[in-house]
Amino acid sequence: MSQTQLILLQRVENLGQMGDIVRVKPGYARNFLLPQGKALRANAQNRQRFETDRAQLEAQNIKRREEAERLAERMHGLSVVIIRQAGDSGSLYGSVTPRDIAIATTEAGLTVSRTQVVLDEPIKQLGLVEARVILHPEVSISITVNVARSTEEAERQARGEAIAPEEDEYVLEAGDEDEDAEGASTEA
Repeated sequence: MSQTQLILLQRVENLGQMGDIVRVKPGYARNFLLPQGKALRANAQNRQRFETDRAQLEAQNIKRREEAERLAERMHGLSVVIIRQAGDSGSLYGSVTPRDIAIATTEAGLTVSRTQVVLDEPIKQLGLVEARVILHPEVSISITVNVARSTEEAERQARGEAIAPEEDEYVLEAGDEDEDAEGASTEA
C-alpha cells in the first residue's frame, strides 16, 4: 500500500504537531491536507523551506491560538436553540446537522463553518446535546444545542423541566372521565 510523506504546517488532530513528518494515504494528502495548506510534500526542497519559515509559522500559530483562546473565553457556556418538528416520542423528522448548528451559532454571534462543528453522533431526538466547535487546531469549546419544537419548549428545557409529549394531542371527552372513575371504584 502506497503512502505519501508530508510535513505538517499546523497541528492536525489524530495525526501530529507542526513540523512532524507523517505518512498518510495519497487521497487524504491530495484531497484534504495539501489543498487546505495544512501540509507540504516531504521532499528536500520543502524541508529546507519549512526550516527557514518555521519561526514565522510558529509565531503565526501562536497568534491565531491566542485569538481563539480569547474568543473561547468570551463564548464560554454558549447555548443555541434549534426548532424542529418531532413526533410524539420526541424523535425528530430528520436530524440536526453540523450545518444547522453552524448557522444557529453564527446567529448567536460566533461565526463558524460547518466543518468546525463536531458531533459525536447525529442529533435525532429533542433535548439538550453538547457539540464541540473547533476554533483552532489546539482550541475548542463546547456549546449546548437545545433542540425543541418551539421557543417555549426550548425555554422549559433550558430550565431543566422535563418535556412531555405534546399535551394537546389527547383530550378527554366528557364520557371518558366517568368510565375511568367507575372502573377505578369497582376494582378497589
